[in-house]
Amino acid sequence: MVSGELVQEHLRRDNAPDEIDISCKRSVHNGAVPIGDQYTDLTNGSAHLTELDSKALEQEILPDEKQAMLPGEETCIETKLYWRRFSVLAVFSFYSLVNAFQWIQYSIITNIFTHFYNVSSDKIDWLSIVYMVAYVPLIFPATWLLDKKGLKLTALMGAGLNCVGAWVKCASVRPDLFGVTMTGQIICSIAQVFILGLPSKIASVWFGPKEVSTACATAVLGNQLGTAIGFLLPPVLVPNTVEDLELMGHNISVMFYWTAVVSTALFILTVIVMKDRPSLPPSQAQAVLPDCAPEDYSYRQSIINLFKNKPFILLLISYGQAWLTDMMLLFCRFFMTGYLPLGFEFGVEITYPESEGTSSGLLNAFAQIFGIIFTLIQGRLTTDYNPLAGNLFLCVWIFLGIFLTALIKSELKRNNVNMGMNHRNLQAVPTECPSDKPTNGVKMETSVSFSHETSL
Repeated sequence: MVSGELVQEHLRRDNAPDEIDISCKRSVHNGAVPIGDQYTDLTNGSAHLTELDSKALEQEILPDEKQAMLPGEETCIETKLYWRRFSVLAVFSFYSLVNAFQWIQYSIITNIFTHFYNVSSDKIDWLSIVYMVAYVPLIFPATWLLDKKGLKLTALMGAGLNCVGAWVKCASVRPDLFGVTMTGQIICSIAQVFILGLPSKIASVWFGPKEVSTACATAVLGNQLGTAIGFLLPPVLVPNTVEDLELMGHNISVMFYWTAVVSTALFILTVIVMKDRPSLPPSQAQAVLPDCAPEDYSYRQSIINLFKNKPFILLLISYGQAWLTDMMLLFCRFFMTGYLPLGFEFGVEITYPESEGTSSGLLNAFAQIFGIIFTLIQGRLTTDYNPLAGNLFLCVWIFLGIFLTALIKSELKRNNVNMGMNHRNLQAVPTECPSDKPTNGVKMETSVSFSHETSL
């Protein structure tokens, strides 16, 4: 306000220049301020008056990609995109792929494993079901770890457990060691909890506004591609040699050991490549979020805020119902693959500034819950009546999901911040940050309000 009054007074003078540029000064950690004869300090350097010559007036000053200023503020926010973001995305996508491969590698050749371990087919089915069962109760501690300790530790947990589970399976290649292979699969299912919620987090923290959706879709595609490879490779690596149990065990061992070697290499790459965040934020939406100490973050309040968000509740239900197509024809599955990253990104947009990992984790949890419940109901209808009754039941709920999706208010809060809109009305769960603490490496004197309650 002081700067504005001084500008108006300056304009009222008879000898005032034709144009006055209100420029902002980039804040630095050591307090150094650029000094030049053409600058006149006002209000302790928060604004400068610069006379522009005629040549300068002919050129339109466009904002630098590396530097953005929120409307109505006097502090420049420096943003930057790092080449490392592609390495982070690639490493995550590949170890997510391997985890999905390990999920389906048993079910696709059920007859071979039932013969080798001499167990019933339902026990082999449990090697896949355990992924869904483990996810629901463990998603809350996993997202708490992501919000509390950061991206790198969570990624290391996912890649590390995936690697350990793969090596445990290598020790299970004997007909009397079915319990060992189940243990290895349980470990891999726990690893999945630290993997499925990361695509939107990695995309938001590392990629710019024009890249974030593509990055999220790429990360999700890695998991889907792993499932596809899981359908393709096991029958090739482990052919059905019923007459030769020893050869069958050798083939299973080859598949397990190759999976373990690749998982180990990816874990090492995760240690080297993965970081919590870049030195400078990639977007305004990330820059205005406070870089608070972990003890200032209320995970419980974040969960409460999400469940108070009506658009997000509608998305939870419709997203969970979209997974029902997994039990139907391949053509339904085709469109579901495209819906997954859209659901993640839409969830982040309508719940911003809440944590991306928390919203994505809840979406996945509801998808698993819906999958279990509707699988049981559809199976019962099919058994008691006929397959048509079960399929009609699924179709009704899918159409209900379409209707609920249409009711969701499309308020893209994160995108609005990146476009420089409505940033002053945002409130987030991280609280009580000292005013002199730098935010994401940039000293900011913004009017963004952060409090315990979130107005979404």
